[in-house]
Amino acid sequence: MNPPDPASQRIRASHALLDLEQFLPYRLSVLSNRVSGNIAKLYGDRYGLAIPEWRVITILALYPGSSASEVSDRTAMDKVAVSRAVARLLERGFIKRETHGDDRRRSVLALSAAGFEVYETIAPLVIEITRKLMSVLSEEEEQLLEKLILRLAGDGLQRMDEG
Repeated sequence: MNPPDPASQRIRASHALLDLEQFLPYRLSVLSNRVSGNIAKLYGDRYGLAIPEWRVITILALYPGSSASEVSDRTAMDKVAVSRAVARLLERGFIKRETHGDDRRRSVLALSAAGFEVYETIAPLVIEITRKLMSVLSEEEEQLLEKLILRLAGDGLQRMDEG
């Protein structure tokens, strides 16, 4: 192993270092990316869907009649990513777009029959793979994890916004 570079030691001494391996947002992001990647194999291989497209399908299965903006809000996905996913799903016939009642400016999205078929095929597989992931935790640990996630998503994010 080579000795540390003196120049890098000076930089480290004069700058605060962020240890990514211990930085919670980084660790959560890596875990999320790895879990999402494993799940994406299920629908990517069968239907050629990308992660944003699957998320749109899932949201529309649970909340039919949502606008693209509402999908973006529910998933915390960038509006551009949602817009691209919606365009691809419309093109492939997995979703349909309609105007909302009297307000012709607002469009709402819903799954088509083909979109429901994708959802009903893949959702049980996603549930099973998630069960396998969670199987390493005891029931008490699962409940604690759920409680902690809710606390971070609620009070934790609120405190971050306080500045």
